Amino acid sequence: MTTNLTGEIPSSLTDCKSLYRVRLEGNHLTGNISEAFGVYPKLSFIALSGNRFYGEISPKWSQCHNLQGLVIANNNITGKIPLELGHATQLHVLDLSSNHLTGEIPKELGKLTMMNRLLLSGNQFSGKIPSEISLLSKLEQLELESNNLSGPIPDDLGNCSNLWNLNLSKNNLEESIPSSVSYITPLRRLDLSQNSLVGGIRQQFGKLQSLEVLNLSHNMLNGSILEAFNDLHGLRFVNISFNQFEGLIPNLKAFHEASFDALRNNKGLCGNATGLMACVPSFLANHGHRKSTKLIILVVLPLFGGLLLLFILVGSFLAFYKMTPTIKSEPREEQHGDIFTILGFNGRILHDGIIEATEDFSYIYCIGSGGYGTVYKAALPTGQVVAVKKLHQSEDSMLNNNLKAFESEISALLEIRHHNIVQMGSLKMVLSNNEQAKELDWKRRLNIVKGLPNALSYMHHDRSQPIIHRDISSNNVLLDLDYEARVSDFGTARILKPDSSNWTSLAGTYGYIAPELAYTMRVDEKCDVYSFGVLTREVFMGRHPGDLISYFSSLQSTSSSMSNDQHVLLKDTIDQRLSPPVGQSAKDLVSTMKMALACLNGNPQLRPTMQQVAQALGRQSLPLPSPFNSIKLEELLGDVVCNG
Repeated sequence: MTTNLTGEIPSSLTDCKSLYRVRLEGNHLTGNISEAFGVYPKLSFIALSGNRFYGEISPKWSQCHNLQGLVIANNNITGKIPLELGHATQLHVLDLSSNHLTGEIPKELGKLTMMNRLLLSGNQFSGKIPSEISLLSKLEQLELESNNLSGPIPDDLGNCSNLWNLNLSKNNLEESIPSSVSYITPLRRLDLSQNSLVGGIRQQFGKLQSLEVLNLSHNMLNGSILEAFNDLHGLRFVNISFNQFEGLIPNLKAFHEASFDALRNNKGLCGNATGLMACVPSFLANHGHRKSTKLIILVVLPLFGGLLLLFILVGSFLAFYKMTPTIKSEPREEQHGDIFTILGFNGRILHDGIIEATEDFSYIYCIGSGGYGTVYKAALPTGQVVAVKKLHQSEDSMLNNNLKAFESEISALLEIRHHNIVQMGSLKMVLSNNEQAKELDWKRRLNIVKGLPNALSYMHHDRSQPIIHRDISSNNVLLDLDYEARVSDFGTARILKPDSSNWTSLAGTYGYIAPELAYTMRVDEKCDVYSFGVLTREVFMGRHPGDLISYFSSLQSTSSSMSNDQHVLLKDTIDQRLSPPVGQSAKDLVSTMKMALACLNGNPQLRPTMQQVAQALGRQSLPLPSPFNSIKLEELLGDVVCNG
């Protein structure tokens, strides 16, 4: 313990056979450590860290048969680790870090099967990491960073199944990261930075669900990281800089909020993070050479046990070089027959062409990923470039008995032509990133909210058969470089048929689903209206409104007045990262909030239609009834005028 002791250890201590526990760390003690201590039969723990001891580690420590902890970090110890230390079989902790030890790490340490902390960082060890380390099944921390270790990471390291901290950084380790690392499921911290590791990241890496800190920087790793990392939802910090990674970054907060230095100097990473370019599929990058490009979107459904893949054509959109402001709907005569014949494709030929073009869905062709599937780019032998969406397994009845109905829905989706229905980049990501959220000022947020009703109104009211999106959420609203909102991901969309009850299985994102779907599975336009109300509150709050929705419901259901200490001010519920709105923005925000609360009405019949919402938000906002900072939430529950 730190008591500012100085000088050498008294020679009489070598003969003190009754020593049980010694703590002398953090002092200014000096002397030759190989001579200062003897053999202590009862000694269970000794800590000498943070002193000025020199000399070599004595092999006599192995004769302390009850020794569980040997901690001599941050001294001036030289020489090698004595092989005899492998006989100290009761050792739980061995900390020799921050000394000047040399030579190889002895394989005899693999005999210390009780070991849970092996800390040898900050020395000059050379050679390979001994494979015998993998015999330490109780090991929880392994820190070998800042040495001169070379060779591969041991293949059997995954046998250390209790590791939560693995640091092998700042060495000369080579070859690829072994797949066995993915078996260490308790792993919370992994640092392999500043080595010479090569190859890609295996998909099994996604099994590390406990991982919080990941540093792979300054290696020669390559390929895509999307599928390997996309399930690491506990990740808090990531650094993958100075590698050869490419493609879309995972949809994780740790990546979206990573600094520029954490992602820099890679081959071609893209996505929603500081310093990265937006991901633009290459088949859209050359749109300037043609007046228009036909983009065909395919969906791959994993069906029954014996069926490998079933391809269903879901959409065909015209991407124009310059989009005119006038949006004209062109009705399309319904076509019958096999879904592949809609655009003149033969299903089997198309299937084989896609498998060949994507090399059986290799990650190098991945251009995006979402909650319902992964999108791949495929250049068909015919010269057409298509985006293929491979859906995740689902229990939805459409995959069993309603395949024909689903094909009809897809045929109708081919008719959609609206400038607010395309795919760009995620609103949720922007709101969760402090810097980007500040760029999203009140004017831009209002424009987002005003743009969405136009798209939904078009889907609900301007089609011969209304289309219900069923998953309106911030994750499915994408922003272009001008912060204009686009509705995306029609993986759950349904077409309402006048001669049908329109019953369906539950779909959507938790927190946005209309409450009536808890007791009825009948879907209609008012489900999207409710989701829009939640989304509008999220845009203004900067996060999902959560319990505030329940508060709104209680306001709507009670007619009694509330005491002053129960009032909630509007200014306290909006995004505090921005200054309060003023002028026209304040008036527009209040008007829009009133409309959003109307959309959140628990009774779907009392919610406005999206056509009414679009018309109301297009009108001039009324003057504020009182200063913005004094407006209470219950004041927003007044009558909303909706014409149309």
